[in-house]
Amino acid sequence: MSPSAPWPAPTPIETRRLVLEPLRIEHAEEMAAVLDDRALYEFTGGEPPRLAELRARYVRQVAGHSPDGAQGWLNWVMRHRSQRVLVGSVQATLTSENGQMAAAIAWTVGIAHQRRGYATEAATAMVQWLRRQGVVTLVAHVRPGHDASIGVARRLGLVATGLIVDGETEWASPHRARVP
Repeated sequence: MSPSAPWPAPTPIETRRLVLEPLRIEHAEEMAAVLDDRALYEFTGGEPPRLAELRARYVRQVAGHSPDGAQGWLNWVMRHRSQRVLVGSVQATLTSENGQMAAAIAWTVGIAHQRRGYATEAATAMVQWLRRQGVVTLVAHVRPGHDASIGVARRLGLVATGLIVDGETEWASPHRARVP
């Protein structure tokens, strides 16, 4: 896929307990409440975003690609099917590596909704969707000691590569992890 080629657009994804809704700017208010707990940033750093910051971020993200078109941006919010509340988000940044699509993936679950398997459930569904779109390589960056996210990466079949990027360990698809 060339940088000028259109990237896939996110579509709704349903799991047993969640609906992954493609990100919309209107999600900012509800997501601000999900993200408004300093404990959520223990491993990643930073602070809860203000509503105006979150709206501005979502305006950029819903474009679906970087300004130069070299990256595709896919973002979903996780909505609990029966409770109808947002519990977190998943995202993938697409690039082209040697003519094949690769995705850097991430997940966030609000403090009030953690320890229920939502990150694994949502990330697994997103990865399956990405594979159907032709993504070959997956990469995630996880802060050492963040056992919950390390567990998600492992359940996705990713392996630690030993590469540290901005203080985070790179976890990747097994075929990529073997590359020196």
